[in-house]
Amino acid sequence: MKFHVGRDVFSEAVSFVVKLLPQRNPQPILAGVLIEAGENGLSLSAFDYEASARTTIEASIDEPGTILVHGRLLSDIASRLPNAPIQMELEDDGIALTCGSARFMLASMPVQEYPAIPEVTGESGLVPAEDFATAIAQVAFAASRDDVTPVLTGVQLEVSGTQLSLVATDRYRVALRDIPWDGGSAASAEGTSALVPARTLTEVGKTFSHGGDISVSFSGAGDREIIAFTSGNKTVTSLLIKGNFPPVRRLFPDQTEHYAVVNTADLAEAVRRVALVLDRSAPLRFTFTADGVSMDASGTEQARATESVDATLTGGDDVTLGLNPQYLLEALGAVRSEFTRITFTSSENANKLSPVLITPQTSVDKGGEDTFRYLLQPNLLLR
Repeated sequence: MKFHVGRDVFSEAVSFVVKLLPQRNPQPILAGVLIEAGENGLSLSAFDYEASARTTIEASIDEPGTILVHGRLLSDIASRLPNAPIQMELEDDGIALTCGSARFMLASMPVQEYPAIPEVTGESGLVPAEDFATAIAQVAFAASRDDVTPVLTGVQLEVSGTQLSLVATDRYRVALRDIPWDGGSAASAEGTSALVPARTLTEVGKTFSHGGDISVSFSGAGDREIIAFTSGNKTVTSLLIKGNFPPVRRLFPDQTEHYAVVNTADLAEAVRRVALVLDRSAPLRFTFTADGVSMDASGTEQARATESVDATLTGGDDVTLGLNPQYLLEALGAVRSEFTRITFTSSENANKLSPVLITPQTSVDKGGEDTFRYLLQPNLLLR
């Protein structure tokens, strides 16, 4: 095999396919990048049995063939090559990579031992790339990072009519975002759901954020259900998480008459300052009144901080509650609006604290779009 390719195009392609590979892989063969040179150009793929990435780029193919080379090493080399065309050639003692005056000899890994890259042929639909990337950023952070409960480490994608919903929870909070979905003639995709690992979905959002539309395809059955995301010449597939995602939609309240509206940036800055004296797991005390919202943090070593910001309280009495400051900051970063509405919900269980609903607000008096909602469970205050 022998080919010539542009340095920047090749470097970007290698970086894309290795991005989803784990830093440490128990099977050395899965650390490789599969490079196939043929009539359609140069195809690069990576696969670790759970996620795969594949892209095809233009190249001058002198001799078609297939090689397997260590992915992260190739990515590091490609990103530091001089500004000149790249030539790669399979030789008797390995793979020769030449770029300008730089020359590398890389070990050739056994192609025959590499697993087959999954193909997706099921129902598909289109989502706007920018909306999808934004939705992932607004939701994925709320997924659990604890592998003890795998279903909570994923983001649930749900197709309903012309809408795709993304939902994530770690039991203490729930993030939900709706975006447009174009199912075309694939009416059978209606009601489809897929639980995608949050880590994989986050990389998809970063990779495809500047495309036009992303094709989302569902395929497989049983223990090998997969989902594919395709935009342009790039495709990412992911094995779905098995299990039943909790029915968190029923937690969102129907009526939202008791709420406070606050400037998003002002509240976030105040929370960051006041939370400096708190222990990592301690809640921050918030008091919402007609005069604004005040924060009170009592930390260790007799440290204490207080601060107030302007807020408008509507529809009820003053409210005092404890919130995880980091969870609140992540929600404020996700609303992506100048103002934030914090709604105080009610619960039928008098012994259980009711969650607060956080949504975008265009201005003090005007609500924002209802496509993003975030529920946060308050913490018990001990004083």
